[in-house]
Amino acid sequence: MQRECGLTQGNLSSHLAKLEAAKYLVIEKTFKGKYPLTICSLTKKGRKAFEEYVRKMRFVANAAPAPLNR
Repeated sequence: MQRECGLTQGNLSSHLAKLEAAKYLVIEKTFKGKYPLTICSLTKKGRKAFEEYVRKMRFVANAAPAPLNR
């Protein structure tokens, strides 16, 4: 997630903490062998909020004027 989002470890941790506090996701910390592993899962509330966000972004994108051809 850190690499895909282009965030530092601290930035990602901060974002995840806020999403967890809002009950949008559940964070499970475990190990895979000797290495720490963090598993993030969307809650029903989180899935609903994400779907609403995507719907709004699609609306905005479709309402934007077409680029000018020069």
